[in-house]
Amino acid sequence: MKSLMRLFRSEPNVARPLYEQVVAKARQPHWYLAGQAPDTMEGRFSVLATLLALTDLRLERGGDASRKASVALTECFVEDMDSQLRQDGVGDPVMGKKVGSLVGALGGRVGAWRRAIDGAESWEAVAGRSLYREKIPSDDALAHSVTELRHYWRGLEGRSDEALIEGILP
Repeated sequence: MKSLMRLFRSEPNVARPLYEQVVAKARQPHWYLAGQAPDTMEGRFSVLATLLALTDLRLERGGDASRKASVALTECFVEDMDSQLRQDGVGDPVMGKKVGSLVGALGGRVGAWRRAIDGAESWEAVAGRSLYREKIPSDDALAHSVTELRHYWRGLEGRSDEALIEGILP
């Protein structure tokens, strides 16, 4: 009976503190003011997914615990999107498809940011798609966002795996 109880017990997600900190970063006003990301559900999703993609890439480049936290970070994202959609009245029959679409959008950003980090594509081009869906409001807004994203990435690179997993972000 004890083994059956363990099967259904929910373990706390190791990446929850990290996810919460990435969400807090995505809520910072500069993304929507100086960076001119649309202050809409879609715009806020774009900022969050962009920061999560960079965070995930850094975790992938770490040790075993970091790579496991990468998977857990995606699980936090899925749980959060499921909850947000339910709050917005999305029902079970379409929930899986909608969450799957959001996870796909995150995965697309991970691939794009991987190319930017590896130098195969410019940060400006990737940021234009990732944050603005190529509807860049101004050169100044794009420059601000690219500067902030580069700073965020350098900060991620400078953190230990353990610090990141604990949610200590730049």
